[in-house]
Amino acid sequence: MAVDQSFDTVLVVDFGAQYAQLIARRVRECHVYSEIVPSTMPAAEMLAKRPKAIILSGGPSSVYEEGAPIAPDGLFDLGVPTFGICYGHQVMAQALGGTVENSDVAEYGAATVTVTAPGTLFAGLPAEQPVWMSHRDFVSRAPEGFLVTAGTGVTPVAGMEDRERGFYGVQFHPEVLHTEHGMEILRRFLYEGAGCRPAWTMVNIAEESIDAVRARVGAKRAICALSGGVDSAVAAALVQRAIGDQLTCVFVDHGLLRKGEAEQVEKDFVAATGVNLHVVDAQERFLAALEGVTDPEAKRKIIGREFIEVFEEAARAIVGDSAEPVEFLVQGTLYPDVVESGGGTGAANIKSHHNVGGLPEDLRFTLVEPLRSLFKDEVRALGEQLGLPAEIVWRQPFPGPGLAIRIIGAVDRDRLEVLRDADAIAREELTRAGLDRDIWQFPVVLLADVRSVGVQGDGRTYGQPVVLRPVTSEDAMTADWARLPYEVLQKISTRITNEVREINRVVVDITSKPPGTIEWE
Repeated sequence: MAVDQSFDTVLVVDFGAQYAQLIARRVRECHVYSEIVPSTMPAAEMLAKRPKAIILSGGPSSVYEEGAPIAPDGLFDLGVPTFGICYGHQVMAQALGGTVENSDVAEYGAATVTVTAPGTLFAGLPAEQPVWMSHRDFVSRAPEGFLVTAGTGVTPVAGMEDRERGFYGVQFHPEVLHTEHGMEILRRFLYEGAGCRPAWTMVNIAEESIDAVRARVGAKRAICALSGGVDSAVAAALVQRAIGDQLTCVFVDHGLLRKGEAEQVEKDFVAATGVNLHVVDAQERFLAALEGVTDPEAKRKIIGREFIEVFEEAARAIVGDSAEPVEFLVQGTLYPDVVESGGGTGAANIKSHHNVGGLPEDLRFTLVEPLRSLFKDEVRALGEQLGLPAEIVWRQPFPGPGLAIRIIGAVDRDRLEVLRDADAIAREELTRAGLDRDIWQFPVVLLADVRSVGVQGDGRTYGQPVVLRPVTSEDAMTADWARLPYEVLQKISTRITNEVREINRVVVDITSKPPGTIEWE
């Protein structure tokens, strides 16, 4: 989504940080638009984006090692206020004439910084405050002209600034919740150090997005890939506001949905928006394409390919004898989808999302992705702004490839039915316990090729296990396992093993993200 100049833009320069996406989110929480760019981007290209401020992220490297990522040439000559965090703090110090060394003592986790000179970032904050550190290297001498603002027993320059030139740096991570005053420090850089305006709001996002879509599509026709999830629903509602009846939503029932979901999509979304909906029953087609496939990347790419082919066929059916073809395909692609698929920042390809890395090279449509710059919580807020009902806006995220990537092994009709039944029980009990809003996502995973011995009805069973994966998250970039009450877990387990004949064991996944992802595939 193009950024209107009524908004200020902050560039987050990614040095391979674990938290680059979190920094970008925190900036947006301050109502300032942010965008992640790779550290390899030339300074001139950064300047062309007209940033009001630049933030240098953390990273796993040491600045004095050969091949370590460095700031682009001329970055510190752009005249743009710049804030270095952790590795970015060290990059700034070294580039401007300071000294970075390796310590015998590392600081990982909680630490306490002592403010020695409040300056801009620490003014009015406690003299001692808890922060989150993750480093062994440290700035031992600040560059000439910098005021040292904070330190610890291990790190003499935990904070520094040169207000006249607009340079600020901290060794700790203000973007994480464990840094008690981190958001206040970030706000002070944005508002006081860089002069950013807190103008990035959902109202502005909606207005700008509608105008951008209208300008791009013009009088031509578009179809929207509607899955029933919040992402595609918000994308469709937004595009419909822009082009009205020029949009037709295409709902593909690929047979990989949860129990009752196809009927719910047709009923709820049309009732909420009045959009033109074209339903395609492609269950047999997808099952045939996925037959015998076990590799998760192969599944995603097959599903992506089949989706596009179905859309192309649907577009021809929608047009009929009309001379005007459908030129645009609307998708609910989000920023985390792009990042995990290796797009935008030079990041590693963690997994190909069917609507990003799984698209074919000979795609016949021009993509319209109005949510591509947004995180999930921003999409929900946008959905509320557009007037979508809570049942759609707050529906738990569900992957485009559906249950195909929640079956570890090959996908077939029988395995899908087993998983649907188990999933329905888990969702029913979560709702009954009043926990829907507390849980970000609740995948139920079938370990299709695994068998375990059990005892049911005084007899030996050799059934399949399912994995419960309840997680909490803010944006899907990081996640933690949800501590569901034991009685809820017990109820889910008892019902699944009693009601789903093929399953005799229920386990809970307590892995955070990282190191795991939310979905198993």
